[in-house]
Amino acid sequence: MNEPGINRRLRAVEDLLTLMDGLFVQDAVRWTETAGGAWWNSFYSDRSRPVPFFADKPDENLAALVRNTLRAPIRVLDLGSGPGRNALFLAEQGCTVDAVDLSSTAVEWGKERARDRNLDVAFTCGDAFTLPPEAIPGPYGLVYDSGCLHHLPPHRRISYLQLLERTLAPGGYFGLACFASGQMGSELPDDQLYRDGQFEAGMAFSPADLRWIFEDFEEIAIRPMIPQGKDSPLFGEPFLLTALFRKPEA
Repeated sequence: MNEPGINRRLRAVEDLLTLMDGLFVQDAVRWTETAGGAWWNSFYSDRSRPVPFFADKPDENLAALVRNTLRAPIRVLDLGSGPGRNALFLAEQGCTVDAVDLSSTAVEWGKERARDRNLDVAFTCGDAFTLPPEAIPGPYGLVYDSGCLHHLPPHRRISYLQLLERTLAPGGYFGLACFASGQMGSELPDDQLYRDGQFEAGMAFSPADLRWIFEDFEEIAIRPMIPQGKDSPLFGEPFLLTALFRKPEA
């Protein structure tokens, strides 16, 4: 933090990223640690709202990953865990799960669910990109994100990739569910988002976008999420795109 009276603000990459955070005046409150936590706390405060991902169901693509690919027990990091629907599912499979979310309200909800089901999940409230390394120690055999990436401004993808590089074990998997192009979210080019100073409720990604962003990882699959009926034990919405990547061994 800068001392009073110091007008210069840039000395390191994180200083630059923080300065750029402020360019999104209308939307910065959604993900900066202090104001963002307040915004998301309000979002999660009414549990009766008809929000699809409030349901205590894991993503269908995550369930398929566990069923077909993962060999539990492994250590898992759930990014933007919300009230824990994916984290709790992974704990049920025998995984050791660290779950991180910006909202204290969502984290408390997740802890309640864990207690009700007698599951052990390490929930942490905070910004995954600024938490000390000991809070997200790694290495993880799986890092999973359902809904975090598409709420980040473009420059924070740098922080996102740095977190994956630090925490994901060689040979580990990275799973993702995000807004799909043509379905939900802004499709404006990154440079236009900075000119406008906002990115609406989130950003949409195409398969080509994800391949480019995560080009240092081995692509396993990129596909639309398979919609699920209300009576399904799994979560699935057609406006989401899913992806699975693997970090190279070397």
